[in-house]
Amino acid sequence: MRKHTYIYKTAGQCDIRADVYTADEGRPRPVLVWIHGGALIGGSRGNLPPNQGDRYLDAGFTVVSIDYRLAPETNLPAIIEDLRDSFRWIREAGPDLFHADPARVAAVGHSAGGYLTLMSGFCVEPRPNALVSFYGYGDIAGAWYSRPDPFYCRQPMVPPEEARRAVGQACISDDSGNRDRWRFYLYCRQRGLWPREVSGFDPDTEPEAFIPFCPVRNITPDYPPTLLLHGDNDTDVPYEQSVIMAEGLASAGVEHEFITIRGGGHGFDGSGSPEASAAFERVLAFLRAHLG
Repeated sequence: MRKHTYIYKTAGQCDIRADVYTADEGRPRPVLVWIHGGALIGGSRGNLPPNQGDRYLDAGFTVVSIDYRLAPETNLPAIIEDLRDSFRWIREAGPDLFHADPARVAAVGHSAGGYLTLMSGFCVEPRPNALVSFYGYGDIAGAWYSRPDPFYCRQPMVPPEEARRAVGQACISDDSGNRDRWRFYLYCRQRGLWPREVSGFDPDTEPEAFIPFCPVRNITPDYPPTLLLHGDNDTDVPYEQSVIMAEGLASAGVEHEFITIRGGGHGFDGSGSPEASAAFERVLAFLRAHLG
C-alpha cells in the first residue's frame, strides 16, 4: 500500500491537496472520498485514522483524503466549491493517476466532514454512489449552532480578541496542527456565532441564504443511499441532527440506515468499544454493497 499527495486545485495563492492511499496494483478500484472534521475551521487531510484507512484499503477501496479551504478566512460557498472540485478531479484525473474507477465513488466523513458528505449527496454531480456520515449534521442554521451552546458555555469564555488572534486573513486549507484555532471555534459556540462566521450570512435576517447549505432541506428521491452513525450522548453535534436526516431520507423514500451508539459521544469510533467496532463492520458492508 502506498500514499501519494497531489494538488487537486489552486485557489489564488492557496494550493489544496489530497492524499491518495491505494494498493500497489494496476486494476481500477472504487474510491472513498474521506472528508475530515474540525467544524470547517480546523483539521486536515492527515486526520484520517490509520486503522480505519487500513481497513478501507484491505476491503478493496482506494481512499482519497481531501483538504478544503477553512473558515473563517474562506466562507462556506467557496468550501462547497472545493468539495465539488475534489470529486471532479477524482473522476477526471483519478483513472490515470491512481487507477480510480470513476463510476464507483462514495463519500465518508466525520463531524463537519459528515456534514460535507451529506452536502455531496445533492451538490456534487454525478452524485456519489453512497454516503457514510459519522456524527454529521443536516441543518447548520438551527439553534444548536446559532445560539450559545450550554455545554461549551460551561468553559471559561474566550475573549473576542483572543479568538480573532487564533485565525488570520490569508486563505488556508490545512491548519497544520494549529490548536489555537480551536479557541476560535469555542468562541463561536459560546456566542452562537458559528453560522455567521463560517457562511458569511446571518441566520436571523437571511434565513433563506442557508437553504442551499442544509442537506436536510435538499433531500429528494434521487439522493444517494446513506448510512448515518451517531452517539446519543454527543455533546458537540446533537444526536437529533442525524435523527432529522433519517426522517427526511425516509420521507423521500431514500435507501438509508441509521446506527445509534448508545451512550456514545462525539468521536465514538475512536473508542475501540465493541459497539464502535461492530458499527465500523457495518460501514464496510454498506460500502461493499453499493460500490462492489
